[in-house]
Amino acid sequence: MSSTCDHDHDPSGLGGAALARALQGAEARVAEAGERMTPPRRRVLSLLLESGEPVKAYDLIARFGEDGQAAKPPTVYRALEFLERQGMAHRIASISAYVACSGGAMDAGSQPHAAAFLICDCCGATREIEGPDQAAIDLAARSAGYAISRTTIEAHGLCQACNEAG
Repeated sequence: MSSTCDHDHDPSGLGGAALARALQGAEARVAEAGERMTPPRRRVLSLLLESGEPVKAYDLIARFGEDGQAAKPPTVYRALEFLERQGMAHRIASISAYVACSGGAMDAGSQPHAAAFLICDCCGATREIEGPDQAAIDLAARSAGYAISRTTIEAHGLCQACNEAG
């Protein structure tokens, strides 16, 4: 996402050793689940982690190749679908973008959770917060006859920097 406001924001993406640790944790978690972290899945996750903010799928496609070559769209979309199923990435529908989970999903033994996001309407900054109790959501859904596969809550407003600058 690009900033449309005229004040500074702190970057939140991972790099160096922190990025390597997150990717190692993700690989261990995927292996624990009996799945494989293929090179395309790893590359898409790496791009999301490095960004630290929501990224549109077409931006991931454009940045995918290490040599500047774009990926074929199905490659990136399949990787995103896998990462979502594993709880390592979330789709933020209201801005049509994807973000790496910051709720510990890269740790071995972690479980998918109800994702909740605060989204700044000025600069596009997005922050994952602790979502509501997934068990309560599942119970309410079951009593209504639903089977939930994934929960994402989106709240729009202004981040602290935009609120203070306004």
